[in-house]
Amino acid sequence: MAAAGFVAVGAFLASTVLPGAASADPTADEVRERVEQLEEEHAEQAAAYNEAEQDHDAAQEKLDDIEADRKEVADKLDGMQSGVRELATAAYSGDDYTSVPFLATSGGPDDALRQASDLGYLSQSQQDRLDNYVQEKRKLDELEASAEDTEKEAEERLDDAEKAKEKAEEKLEEQQSLLDDLTAEERAAATEGVDGGAQESSSGGSGGGATPPQVSGNAQAAVDFVYAQIGDSYRMGANGPDVWDCSSLVQAAWREAGVSLPRTTYDQVNAGTKVSWDQLQPGDLIFFYDGPSHVGMYVGQNKMVHASTSSKPVLEVQLNSYYRQKFHSAVRVG
Repeated sequence: MAAAGFVAVGAFLASTVLPGAASADPTADEVRERVEQLEEEHAEQAAAYNEAEQDHDAAQEKLDDIEADRKEVADKLDGMQSGVRELATAAYSGDDYTSVPFLATSGGPDDALRQASDLGYLSQSQQDRLDNYVQEKRKLDELEASAEDTEKEAEERLDDAEKAKEKAEEKLEEQQSLLDDLTAEERAAATEGVDGGAQESSSGGSGGGATPPQVSGNAQAAVDFVYAQIGDSYRMGANGPDVWDCSSLVQAAWREAGVSLPRTTYDQVNAGTKVSWDQLQPGDLIFFYDGPSHVGMYVGQNKMVHASTSSKPVLEVQLNSYYRQKFHSAVRVG
């Protein structure tokens, strides 16, 4: 295999990713290992991005609910305000009360109303009205505090998502910088693990000419769906219909088969029955890396279809030794 491209990236690798190798050009194996490492690091950040986005959306939905409750309570308090104001004014002016010394020492309507309540000068109906007002006011204070905390949480999770996205993009940029300096033959050698011998399709959404296998049960609908997406684009956080990330693709595929899956790989891995590598059947979800941070759909004959974590299109790939080594777990959801 020609070595010109690997020599061209030697200085870059030696200075940034290969400690102790400043005086030597990287080998083909070293380039391939770095490409594979970046692939995994990108997957980790992409999964973190999806989780942060999901948490942000949940916090925002909670905030919307709190705001709706807050408005309802605030409107209710507005309706009670005039009645409570009348009680406060009466307590301060002496109307309906007999304790002149008490009234003389009050500091204003609000203070007088509190003292009147404490000393039992309010009628039962007046006391009930005051108690209801105080209860609603306390509820409003709690809702406003909760809204503030939830809004802060939503902002923090959105910030987490943006940071994860930036880090993931940096991994792609570094990987692409390595590959750009290689010949086509060298690039194929450097990515043979993560590409799994896949052939990219230029006809997005056409299935790339691949024919889905015939499988049993509702897995057929899921498998047919992922094959129909071969050639579609990848984008972190995408949810279709023509652009996907790894977890949104399998989620949509199984939705087509009538099965509801969570959005992130962290949750999808717990959504079915665990199966071993040797037990894989078409339609099974197969997870990789720690976390796990990447998922594909097993389609039989030791192959899977997945939305790649390195901005390649949706591909059918061979489950080679690289994927066997990076295997985390698999689940059956149908």
